[in-house]
Amino acid sequence: MVETGGISASIAPELQTSGWLNTPQPLTLASLRGKVVVLHTFQIFCPGCVQIGIPQAQRIYQEFDPARVAVIGLHTVFEHHDVMGRDALEVFVHEYRLRFPIGIDKYENQPQGIPLTMRAYQMQGTPTLVLIDKTGRIRLHKFGHVSDLTVGFSIGALLSEEADESAATAEAAPAGGGNPACDADGCSI
Repeated sequence: MVETGGISASIAPELQTSGWLNTPQPLTLASLRGKVVVLHTFQIFCPGCVQIGIPQAQRIYQEFDPARVAVIGLHTVFEHHDVMGRDALEVFVHEYRLRFPIGIDKYENQPQGIPLTMRAYQMQGTPTLVLIDKTGRIRLHKFGHVSDLTVGFSIGALLSEEADESAATAEAAPAGGGNPACDADGCSI
């Protein structure tokens, strides 16, 4: 189950956000210790996110007990910054009836380039799925589509672990390169 993309099974970096939707207060990974955290990163104009990643996150949110599994969306924009701001995200969340908490990835200064959380997690693009165990360790870090069966099995395996068990050592996958491109599987940097 352990597969990471450029970051080992170490403590997950804290989310760096500029705002939140669907939650009365900002969430922190530290406050979610003891739960399995499902972090789905997306952009509203990413075909793979809209067709596969976001519906999957919504299904996970509906199927798993929120006392044991926290589903968090992270809107992490690395292109078309002018048209994917908070206002557009709010409309998108309303129209798609998304109910899980969604953080807005933060930038160092102006919205341009790669946002801070995306950089900290060494993401290759969107959608990216990150599973964080009860102790706060990254146990799966995958760019692109992950089947529902694989995700469900992985969450179940993490739920069955004792909270004090340490995560297995992960194999790092090579970072992606090349030009920004979007296709049915996602948008790469």
